[in-house]
Amino acid sequence: MRRPLRRLPPKGAPPLEAKEQALADWRRVDLSGAEKARANPAKAMENILPAVLKTLRLDQRRAEAEVVRVWNHLIDPTVAEHAKPVSLRNGTLFVVVDSNVWLDEIVRYRRKEILGRLQHSFGRELIVKISYRLG
Repeated sequence: MRRPLRRLPPKGAPPLEAKEQALADWRRVDLSGAEKARANPAKAMENILPAVLKTLRLDQRRAEAEVVRVWNHLIDPTVAEHAKPVSLRNGTLFVVVDSNVWLDEIVRYRRKEILGRLQHSFGRELIVKISYRLG
């Protein structure tokens, strides 16, 4: 049993209407695409820019960069040599520690001190907790 042939849609742009075809013949060029593009009104930059900035998350990225920049000044230099902040997501600061010994030292004895200093500098709503990872 043979399958019926499927009808494929035609390739290319849809055919022009009679008015558009007459204009294209008279002009000797088809400008229908350009006319349609011109028909869309331009939007003011102040209406578009906030949405673009929100999708880029520039304010969050700026806060992350500020935390990384200030990290070495807020934290004890010996700890800062072995622990580096990687990212800040949903109030959690992710920090990578270079060895098990320093991970144990920070988690056991210095976790509250580091969190307190960062919250004092950046606010409790920006940094709620710190997650330490070996890396």
